[in-house]
Amino acid sequence: MADVSAPVAAPKGALRRLLERRLALLGLVLILLVVGAAVLAPWIAPYAPEEQLFDGLTLEGAPLPPDARFIMGTDLLGRDLFSRILFGAQTSLIIGVVANGLALLIGTLVGLLAGFFRGWIGTVLMRFTDLMMAFPALLLAICLAAIFKPSLWIVALVIALVNWVQTARVIYTETTSLAERDFIAAERTLGAGTARILFRHILPHLVPTIIVWGTLGISTTVLLEATLSFLGVGVQPPTPSWGNIIFENQTYFQAAPWLVFIPGAAIILLALAFNLVGDALRDVLDPTQRGRD
Repeated sequence: MADVSAPVAAPKGALRRLLERRLALLGLVLILLVVGAAVLAPWIAPYAPEEQLFDGLTLEGAPLPPDARFIMGTDLLGRDLFSRILFGAQTSLIIGVVANGLALLIGTLVGLLAGFFRGWIGTVLMRFTDLMMAFPALLLAICLAAIFKPSLWIVALVIALVNWVQTARVIYTETTSLAERDFIAAERTLGAGTARILFRHILPHLVPTIIVWGTLGISTTVLLEATLSFLGVGVQPPTPSWGNIIFENQTYFQAAPWLVFIPGAAIILLALAFNLVGDALRDVLDPTQRGRD
C-alpha cells in the first residue's frame, strides 16, 4: 500500500515542463543575466561604483549621455552609470534573497504552528498576523527604516518584518487541512511526537508552496527595496542601489532621462522575471494545474 504520509511528489518532469514554458524560460534567462552581472561586477565593471571621473561631466557640469566609453552615460557626480548598475544588482539580489528568506522562514513557522496547534496558540498567532496585515506594508517599512539607521542588512530585516504575513496565511490554511488528514491521525495513534509530525509529515507537503512563494516573494522584495531607497530610507549612498540611483538623479529626469529609465527598467525586468518563474512554478507544482498546458 502506498505511503500516504509521504509528501506530494512534484509533477514528473517538472524541470522539463518548466523549461517548455517560453515565459518561464525568458524569466530564467533574465535572472541568470542579473545574477551573472552581480557576481562578475568587480571584474567587468569599467570603474569603481563610487569613482567620480574628472571627465565624467560636460563643461557645464551636466551628466554625459551614453557613448562608446560610457555605454549608459554618467550620473550627476560624473560616475559611470553602467558600473553603478552592475553593483546595484548585487544590492538588489542580496536584499531580495536575505529579506525574502527571512520572511519565508517567519511566515512558514507562524503558519505551521498556528495551523497545527490551533486553539489559543493558533488564535494568538493568526490575530497577530491579522494585526500586521492591517498596517500598509510600505508605511510600516518606512517607519521601521526611520527608527533604525538604514543599511543593507537593516533594510533586509525591515522588509522581512513586513513581508511574512502573506506566507503565514497560506501556510496556515494548508497546515490546517493537512492536520486533519488520516495519516496524521494514524501517526498520533502510533505515538509520534509533535516534532516528528510537523517536520517529517506536514512540512514536506508544504515544500512546493514554499518554493512558489519564495520565488514570487523576491519580486515583491526587490520592488519594496527600490521604493524605500527611492524615498531615502533604504540603502544609503554611496552604496549603489537601483532605487537610490533613481533618487539621486531624479532632478535630471528631463535633461538626462537615461539616469532614471535605465535603473527603472532594471527593477521592472528583475521583478517581472521572478514573477514569470514563480507563476510557472505554481502551475507545474500544483497538482490541480497538471494537464492544462
